[in-house]
Amino acid sequence: MNKLLGLAAIMIAMLMAVGAGANFRYYSADRAASFDVVSDDNELIDLTALQPYVTYDAGKLYVDISQYNPNHPEGGGNGMSPNTTYVFEEMFQVSNELWENNKTSYPICVAITSQHSDVLLFAGDYDDPIAGPSNNLVFTVEHGNPVPIGMIFDNTNSTEGNYQLEIHIEAIAGACEGETQ
Repeated sequence: MNKLLGLAAIMIAMLMAVGAGANFRYYSADRAASFDVVSDDNELIDLTALQPYVTYDAGKLYVDISQYNPNHPEGGGNGMSPNTTYVFEEMFQVSNELWENNKTSYPICVAITSQHSDVLLFAGDYDDPIAGPSNNLVFTVEHGNPVPIGMIFDNTNSTEGNYQLEIHIEAIAGACEGETQ
């Protein structure tokens, strides 16, 4: 008798499952997102230090003209003099490695901004700059043709002390429109 009740219960459960599932539709959707965070050696746009005053660490470029710079030469000075202007050519360079495996050259538009009025930037050579000197540079970098960036430090009327500033660098695919000189 227990077997019959068990079989009946199983049959009723199966009928309910089949009846309840008659209008059920199974929908499946695959959603995926992927991106790569790569080491600095595998980036498509590269910033390379060219002077011992410039170092690159943990994704940031540092300009340090003081005795605390890890590349400070033995017997070198402790910084810059007041009431002087220093021009440093080729502090670092911006290169375009975008689409390097494609046989087509794609330019990038680079904008570099300095918030400090006593520090000007220029792209290319000081005597014949591509852009600048200015606090806001905009210039195009073609694939395979890195552009050196120089800096002008105007210490006129500056007092002794430690000065810090941030420089923002932005790169966008495509040539720049209306480049400023």
